[in-house]
Amino acid sequence: MRWRTIRKKHPPLNESKHHIQYAGFWSRVLGFTTDIFMLGLPISLLFMMLFGHDQMDKAGALDVMLHNDKALTNAPDPMISIAQVLISLIIYVAFWHYSGQTPGKKMAHTMVVDAKTLQRASIFQLVLRFLGYFLSALFLFLGFFVGLLRKDKRTLHDLLSRTAVIYDSHSNHH
Repeated sequence: MRWRTIRKKHPPLNESKHHIQYAGFWSRVLGFTTDIFMLGLPISLLFMMLFGHDQMDKAGALDVMLHNDKALTNAPDPMISIAQVLISLIIYVAFWHYSGQTPGKKMAHTMVVDAKTLQRASIFQLVLRFLGYFLSALFLFLGFFVGLLRKDKRTLHDLLSRTAVIYDSHSNHH
């Protein structure tokens, strides 16, 4: 016997064998919004406790990217902003890598997978996906709406990271 026939790997899911349903726009919005409250808010509160309430009045990453008045008059501390983004990145990537789901994605019955194999995405892909959120938001959030034009419903950050968001096959809520 050849090694490749002895070695047992889980075969990649493929759309012809399994019915894969890509997560729709509103399911993704539900998951994302839930994550803002369940992950983003606690992270922000932690940073407020560590660095003081005044830090919360500073401009945020989106203010800086959009060059709005708040970014010009009340610029954030770059080190605190970088730390907050890094903590968020670590938490989101850990959730995605461990189970494919953040709390919001779990609630929406969706999960992040590698777009080609439909299996667990690599940590590198997940880091790119997280960073891609910023690009998706950069031009009036247009990157998030790219999925409305695609059959596989992948957004800009999914395309950049070669990921997809699908409905969780363990759930019967589609």
